[in-house]
Amino acid sequence: MKRIKVCGLRDGENIYNIEQLDVDFIGLIFYRRSPRCIYETPDYLPRDTGRVGVFVNESLMNMKIISNQFLLDHVQLHGDESPDVCLAMRISGQGVIKSFPVATEKDLEKTKEYEGSCDYFLFDTKCETYGGSGKPFDWNILQSYNGKTPFFLGGGIGPDSVEALKLFDHPQLFGYDLNSRFEIRPGLKDVKKIARFIKQIRAHEQNKSTTEQ
Repeated sequence: MKRIKVCGLRDGENIYNIEQLDVDFIGLIFYRRSPRCIYETPDYLPRDTGRVGVFVNESLMNMKIISNQFLLDHVQLHGDESPDVCLAMRISGQGVIKSFPVATEKDLEKTKEYEGSCDYFLFDTKCETYGGSGKPFDWNILQSYNGKTPFFLGGGIGPDSVEALKLFDHPQLFGYDLNSRFEIRPGLKDVKKIARFIKQIRAHEQNKSTTEQ
């Protein structure tokens, strides 16, 4: 089963409701330029789901402070963080997800520098700003990725992406990253749309597993 990560939540009730869908990770954004940035601790935080803190070019000290404050399981780095920064966070006890913007096969070359310093990669759509654009990229580009680090697939995944996802596979595909296309407004997710997406994906995975047996 591919993992499901829902990113960009900040309302306690919304976080609770999304957690009940049996998602694997919930992402909390700590980048001040994001409309989904968390400035105050929500009145509910995930209890049974992995907590992921999203940062952009933040200092090691601040990332460690916030990680301790929010009891993060992983940090997701969306800026120009070096492999040394990733490794330092791993040594401090955090799982590390490093994001890479992708437009062409050449963009995947950068991942070679980060092998061994991250737990997972996240492939997202290349755009002018840090973070996602809400638009998909050509996922077939990832067929040329032959690294050893498992990855999350991001980049404009939405309620209408299920059929396309059924056609995409890769030996290192670890999970899907859901964000803006499942929102009612920035920071507030549509629980019903995410529930429907998960149900469709899980049904496909179960059918595929039964067929392969």
